[in-house]
Amino acid sequence: MSDFLQMTLFGLSNGAILALAALGFVLIYKATRVINFAQGHFLLVGAYAFYAAIVVLGLHWSLAVLVAVAFAATLGVLVERFVLRPMIGEEAIAVIMVTIGLSSVLGGGVQLFFGTTPRETPPFLPSGALTMAGATMPWSRVAAIGIAAAVLITFSIFFTRTRHGIAMRAVADDQQAALTMGISVRRVFALAWALAAVTAVIGGILLADLSGVSAGLAGFGLIVFPVVILGGLDSVPGTIVGGIIIGLLVQYTAGYVGGGLEQVVPFIVLILILMVRPYGLFGQTRIERV
Repeated sequence: MSDFLQMTLFGLSNGAILALAALGFVLIYKATRVINFAQGHFLLVGAYAFYAAIVVLGLHWSLAVLVAVAFAATLGVLVERFVLRPMIGEEAIAVIMVTIGLSSVLGGGVQLFFGTTPRETPPFLPSGALTMAGATMPWSRVAAIGIAAAVLITFSIFFTRTRHGIAMRAVADDQQAALTMGISVRRVFALAWALAAVTAVIGGILLADLSGVSAGLAGFGLIVFPVVILGGLDSVPGTIVGGIIIGLLVQYTAGYVGGGLEQVVPFIVLILILMVRPYGLFGQTRIERV
């Protein structure tokens, strides 16, 4: 029972971070219909930006978080303006290849500036552990779940209660109608990329504290794709459910089965959900007449 509780906590914390990164993926897809294969590398960049701010610049962790978030938002806007905007009107496969190339550029840039040696950041999440039913539960994991939940709730309120959030939803539903209402679609596109980068960076910051900073974080980001496909490409609540399911499934597989199967399980789920329910658990079914 103690092992089960501990694996559940670790699975929920990993799933919450995955949900943050997946939220950025969904934001970009809903607003621009672009499938961003560089989302995992935004998470990697976020972790290293936080490391640079707190270790290289010597800032307090709170200031380092602000610097990393500001850097992420700027990076997202620049990517949209100079990489994706010139691709408007091009074939979908061309845009996908550009995002794949972008992921290579981001990964190569991180390796160029920081090398391949794993780095450690000073811990900023609470230390110590909580003992419950014989299980040791690190407070850092509990805090990571709380922070991720708070960010997801904040974004949910942003989408439903703020002018910019409602504008993003309008563009996602019908770009032409949004234009006639005076909404700047290009500005919404830039905002979507900025927010997507910010959510990934927050996930990267949490991972930097929990597991250190290394190029392997991009591999963690790859699990975002099964999360998004499971929850639905255009569903924000689906990212939360998908993140929790994949996070728990990976942790339970690692604990009870092992043998490296936990690295394959998310992609088995991806294949199964595409075969059974291609639009995901909460995705919107679209029927187009030709």
